[in-house]
Amino acid sequence: MTDEPATTSARGSLSREKVLAAAVGMADEAGGAVPSTRKLAERLGVRAMALYHHFKNKDELLDGMVDLVFAEVELPEPGSPWREGMRLRAGSMRAALGRHPWAVGLMDSRLNAGTATLRHHDAVLGCLREDGFSVAGAAHSISLLDSYVYGFAIQEAALPFDAAGGDDMEALAAGIMAQAAEAFPYLAEIAVEHAMRPGYAYGDEFAIGLDLVLDGMERNRAAW
Repeated sequence: MTDEPATTSARGSLSREKVLAAAVGMADEAGGAVPSTRKLAERLGVRAMALYHHFKNKDELLDGMVDLVFAEVELPEPGSPWREGMRLRAGSMRAALGRHPWAVGLMDSRLNAGTATLRHHDAVLGCLREDGFSVAGAAHSISLLDSYVYGFAIQEAALPFDAAGGDDMEALAAGIMAQAAEAFPYLAEIAVEHAMRPGYAYGDEFAIGLDLVLDGMERNRAAW
């Protein structure tokens, strides 16, 4: 942050919510880069020093940005069955990370978690604990679920084709076929019998994998 003086009008025109919305929007546009203080101030039409009235440093800004993403995630209703609640939360988290791919590596990195972040974790733990999971079982389950959801979001964002399917996926599969038909028979097999089937979309793998995770939680919950 710079040492430029902030004007009274600049200070008065800002709010914490306005700064965070601008920062998140810029990070989304950049495809992963968190905006610098200078560029954020330019976007807001203020001097950089004006941002100090809401955030002392970049870490505080990041805390708020991550909290804003957590606030977008739909949480289990109190008393809802654990499997239903975990499925709802996982799908909503995936969607939020799809909108904000820069956030994947930051979600659990904050030392000063915001209210929405704490509410999120408490609601997920509560859903599991109230439906019979032990403390250790709830901890194991959240670690497993987060690893799956975050990992899928990273992979989905990095794909060289649209996860919803389409011509890019078909072109990739055709390229694999051209190179792999004899040398790599199992790649050719999955391209022909799975990826190139009409209506296939990689994004559909999320629900299938999530079911495997939830089934594993069900099988092991008594042992945990």
